[in-house]
Amino acid sequence: MKPLLSMRTLAKWHIWLGWLVGVPIAMWLATGLFMVARPIEQVRGDHLRREVPEQQALAIPGSTLAGAGANLEEMHVTMQQGRAVAILTALDGSVRRVDFATGAPLPPLDAAAARALVARAIVGGDKVAKVTQFSAENAPFDFRRPLATWQVALEDGTNVYVGRDTGRIEAVRTRWWRAFDLAWGLHIMDLSEREDTSHPVLIIFAAISLVGALIGCVLMFRRRKARVTGRAA
Repeated sequence: MKPLLSMRTLAKWHIWLGWLVGVPIAMWLATGLFMVARPIEQVRGDHLRREVPEQQALAIPGSTLAGAGANLEEMHVTMQQGRAVAILTALDGSVRRVDFATGAPLPPLDAAAARALVARAIVGGDKVAKVTQFSAENAPFDFRRPLATWQVALEDGTNVYVGRDTGRIEAVRTRWWRAFDLAWGLHIMDLSEREDTSHPVLIIFAAISLVGALIGCVLMFRRRKARVTGRAA
């Protein structure tokens, strides 16, 4: 009788654990299915970016960045509107643009320039609903980077973020991306930041789910053995 009582105890535990983690498991499956329903390239909005031939800017002769500063952390050189531009990132996180050939500082992008860039580089980028400026300290939730940007909101619900001090498109956020972002937050149980994949709530529910699944496997093989024994008798 002891093995039978043991199986009954496991069955009760399995039922109670199922009630406890049933909702999280259903949520993990639903959000996981949603996140793989479309290719990640479409989620990121890569299909909206127009292909621009890459131009090598590092080989320009006589280029100088004298006076760039000893606190320079990173320099990225790119072509913008036919000229080489160096995007300088300081140790304190501040960003500025300079002409790569002369070292002359370039002004931050204004709303008109950001709008024109989106019209050139994004499919449907000429259909703008509004343009809003955000400081590095007040970044929108669907951008979440400490960078001053222009948010160019398109009529189809897509938000294109143009760096005010970088002069380039930093991110494309479609409606599908925002839904994907919400699903990801639910999947990892972190709706506030949507970045913490190792916190106590997630670990506890995952551990309970694993225990419940293992008990279910034991019960499944026990029932199969009991059926085979009954048929043999």
